[in-house]
Amino acid sequence: MLINIANAIVDFLWGVPLFVVVIGVGLFYTFTSGFFQISFFSHMWKVTFGSLFEKKKKEEGVGVLSPVQAISTAVGGSIGMGNIGGVASAIAVGGPGAVLWMWIAASVGQIIKMVEVTLACYYREIDENGEPYGGPNYYMEKGIGEEKGLKIYKVLSFIFMFGMLGGFFINVSNFTLTEAIAKVSGWNMIAISAVYTTVIYIITAGGIPSIGKFAEKIVPFMIVFYIFGGLFIILKNFAAIPGSFELIFQGAFSGTAAVGGFTGAAVAMVIQKGISRSVYSNEAGWGTSPMIHSTARTDHPIRQGLFGIFEVFVDTFIVCSITALVIITTGEWSSGLSGATLTLTAFESELGYAGPLLLTFAMILFAVTTAGGWYTYYEILLRYLFRDNLKAKNMFLKFVKWTYPLPGFLMVVLAVTNNYPGATVWIFADIATGVPTFANLIAILILFPKFLSLLKDYKARHLGIGEVDPNFAIFYDDQLKKRKSIK
Repeated sequence: MLINIANAIVDFLWGVPLFVVVIGVGLFYTFTSGFFQISFFSHMWKVTFGSLFEKKKKEEGVGVLSPVQAISTAVGGSIGMGNIGGVASAIAVGGPGAVLWMWIAASVGQIIKMVEVTLACYYREIDENGEPYGGPNYYMEKGIGEEKGLKIYKVLSFIFMFGMLGGFFINVSNFTLTEAIAKVSGWNMIAISAVYTTVIYIITAGGIPSIGKFAEKIVPFMIVFYIFGGLFIILKNFAAIPGSFELIFQGAFSGTAAVGGFTGAAVAMVIQKGISRSVYSNEAGWGTSPMIHSTARTDHPIRQGLFGIFEVFVDTFIVCSITALVIITTGEWSSGLSGATLTLTAFESELGYAGPLLLTFAMILFAVTTAGGWYTYYEILLRYLFRDNLKAKNMFLKFVKWTYPLPGFLMVVLAVTNNYPGATVWIFADIATGVPTFANLIAILILFPKFLSLLKDYKARHLGIGEVDPNFAIFYDDQLKKRKSIK
């Protein structure tokens, strides 16, 4: 009964409504920004990827994390089980065609993520310790409520907060990782989950600063490690690459007929799975990683927004594509398997027993960094919710620190005792993704004039396009100070 209700909710959320909102908002910003994510791709790459190789320098502006630590934490939060189990589930249910819709969603998702990050940095708030925190709730309240005087911000903020905190109890990373390790080792899933839960406690004990330092060291390594492992398998099946792309493009618009253990999928299912897994994986429109980026030291919101484009590009066009092509080129996509088990089988089919070991190691890294990123999201949500009550804020921050890993462990226990397959667990993840995404995308659409004004200012200051307005406030707090000085 519960599964049927959850399926009905997912079918609605990820049907026409979210398809129209995700693609619609993405196309709107793509056109109004002059296809910025494409036109200025080289500039984005220089600012983001180039910064990874620069010598240590003192970044301008206040912040808890450096830009590199922020992007590492954000990428670590987004690159996780969605890139391995989520992509596999999308292909298992929607067929290879789901991959193309994943790419389409990511293409517009790049500019969506840039807008989110930019607004989160612009509207961020300095707390009692002089540290900045921001995110959807902040730009909903300040941008829509204070600047535009629209009461709808309260509804949007509540929906976003409700959806995000609901996700606190739906943690698929723990389940997907323990399922994979159990398949390789034969160990008990609940025991594996208990160990993983303990590791998460250790990583999150130091809060956001220690998570940032950990991510800065681990995330680049884990991405390169996974890419090389996946590319080896893809190149080993080089002859199957053209046929794989044919399956992807044909299946995206015609559906996929039943093959072997595969049940076949209608076009609507292909689109639904492709877009939902894209958003779950790269989190564009979800409103999550902008909370991390808001804590970064940066001299301009747009500059940090460029890291949003980079984040989606790496997550979906590189890591997710590696997973998808491994599954399709090996032919395992039609085996009838799903989730992380499908990806593990694909790796094992080409690398033998070493395949699952390699993938499991990658999944452990992915799961650990994801957990660190998501802890950061919940801490910032609580900082917003109790920012006017220092005692309550500190109390709830301690509560989350000590209870954060438990829901994921309990989900494993629930799934094992009720014999839920991986695909069933991902149904609940889709619900937790869809609800806050709706509210956040509506909010950033309302705030499009602010983003465009910031983009215009950035081009003038840093790209030599247009004239610089010396009176333009780069951050919301600067604007408030100017208003007070005029009064």
